[in-house]
Amino acid sequence: MHLSVVIPVYNEARALPELVERLESVLSGFTFEYEVIFVDDGSRDESPKVLEALAADRPWMKVILLRRNYGQTTAIQMGIQHAQGEVIVLMDSDLENDPADIPRLLAKLDEGYDVVSGWRKERWKGQFFTRKLPSILANNLISYLSGVHLHDYGCTLKAYRREVIASVRLYGRMHRFIPIYAKWEGGRITELPVAYHPRKYGRSNYGMMRIVSVLLDLVLIVFLDRYLQRPIQFFGGVGLISILLGIGTFSWALYYKLARLKSFVETPLPIFTVLFISVGILLLLIGILAELLVRVYYESTGRPPAQVRRRINFSEPVRI
Repeated sequence: MHLSVVIPVYNEARALPELVERLESVLSGFTFEYEVIFVDDGSRDESPKVLEALAADRPWMKVILLRRNYGQTTAIQMGIQHAQGEVIVLMDSDLENDPADIPRLLAKLDEGYDVVSGWRKERWKGQFFTRKLPSILANNLISYLSGVHLHDYGCTLKAYRREVIASVRLYGRMHRFIPIYAKWEGGRITELPVAYHPRKYGRSNYGMMRIVSVLLDLVLIVFLDRYLQRPIQFFGGVGLISILLGIGTFSWALYYKLARLKSFVETPLPIFTVLFISVGILLLLIGILAELLVRVYYESTGRPPAQVRRRINFSEPVRI
């Protein structure tokens, strides 16, 4: 086996020496190949210099320095693209994740899973109403909408088999939803309680705007999950409802007219009729256009419509 550990870094100069020391003590016990890829996301402190110094005499430690701050998701994406391992482990650089949990994640993968997600079970002690309860509600919402039931989507510490995330392209703050992408590829997902250590240096790089961003990304994820291969069902469905509303408002206006209650100019119903029917037709056209774009996407990327877990009694490679 070849293991790749991917760690995004942003302004963590003081934590890096201790993190590398912890990683070294854990990884040195492995009998297989491994690498640790640190991706510096345009840090403004001394993180790049610290990483270069630490990597100087450690061939297993690889460093990618991005030109500016792109965000954690992009840093993770770059690390995954450069990783050579059959198994990829993601973790944070702020010492909240414990490298000692890596062997436990790998052991869980060996039970037949494709994704093992860390669960910081002891996090937010003494902060139930301000932090723990919102976290529980958010994770339950994501689990319900996505169908992937995890207690801690925000935990970066996760282990993946390469084949279930090799084709993943991450944008926005999508890194927390990688298990959902893995589910799309037919991945078997589980979770494992892991150690949690409060931040030792500096302060969190997250703010309240993260909540808004995560919610918007969740809307996109749910849409892609349910309608990526059949967008006409979403746009067409809403479009037909709009057209039916238009027909309903026209019938209402016609009733007023025939019953001599109100003329067309005395009620806004004709305007609503035109509006609803126009919007409905536009949504139907958008649905048709989206169907064409989906076909272009699959054909231009060569992406198969389904992922095969295993083939039996095929003597030659199958060309799809």
